[in-house]
Amino acid sequence: MTDPVIILEDASLSLDGNAGRVDILHGISLRVQRGETLGLVGPSGSGKSSLLMLMGGLERATGGSVRALGQDLTRMDEDALARFRRDHMGVVFQSFHLIPTMTALENVATPLELAGHRDAFARAGAELDAVGLAHRAHHYPTQMSGGEQQRVALARASAPRPEILLADEPTGNLDATNGAAIMDLLFGLRDRHGATLVLVTHSRELAARCDRTIRLRDGQIDARALREAAE
Repeated sequence: MTDPVIILEDASLSLDGNAGRVDILHGISLRVQRGETLGLVGPSGSGKSSLLMLMGGLERATGGSVRALGQDLTRMDEDALARFRRDHMGVVFQSFHLIPTMTALENVATPLELAGHRDAFARAGAELDAVGLAHRAHHYPTQMSGGEQQRVALARASAPRPEILLADEPTGNLDATNGAAIMDLLFGLRDRHGATLVLVTHSRELAARCDRTIRLRDGQIDARALREAAE
């Protein structure tokens, strides 16, 4: 058994809203092993995306602890979390989040430049080529289809060679054909760079390709689903 790269111990998340405090996650304890692909599944509102955000330090746990690569994310300030993500994590969102005033090449090169890589544009070009978009390097997001934009987002997330790759519904905004292509690329990038992959998905096909799936229900890991999987 390899050492876990992500460890959650009794982690919880509560947020203040207009109607008062809302409890989103309750007592999540989970370990993700190095090189593992983990799928987070469950009904809408079950806390899947919130759990992914905790793992990436994009939300701060209000109880318990979240550790990644031996570092306690719950004790880091925002600047330290941003540096940690820059150096160790790649994040892919359902809505792409490309910078509209930058070309595909510039979008992919930006995190590399921020990390101080002198060969940022060369590496960005290689990543675009790996996702089949070398011919779109100088196009802007509005000049590309949704599937192409998601490929750029994948290239941007993988270009820094992150140890942890987090994906939140990466095929959610795509049709079946483009969704299947993104699945192949996502696992291909994982295999090529050896990253640990954690993804949120409603897609049974995508979940089935993961080494392990965790089902959430009402902000908790569904213990019944874990028992059924073990039987």
